[in-house]
Amino acid sequence: MPGIRTWVIDLAPGAEWPDLDVHETYGEAYYVVSGEIIEGDRTHGPGTYVAFGPKTSHRPRSETGARAFGFNYDVTDSEG
Repeated sequence: MPGIRTWVIDLAPGAEWPDLDVHETYGEAYYVVSGEIIEGDRTHGPGTYVAFGPKTSHRPRSETGARAFGFNYDVTDSEG
């Protein structure tokens, strides 16, 4: 679909996203399939849906390792 990019990511135990993930004009959301993803002081386990809106940033990490399925969307590229 125009404006939607889906992805699956595996984080190894002890991994941290290399840079601050900045969302200027679009948002991002993901679903934790397994393991735990830490965002700031919050830990998100299996079955957790995490969403970020425009003008947000985050830097995910994992102590246990994790797999997540997510998507990015850009409303300026969407049709309709």
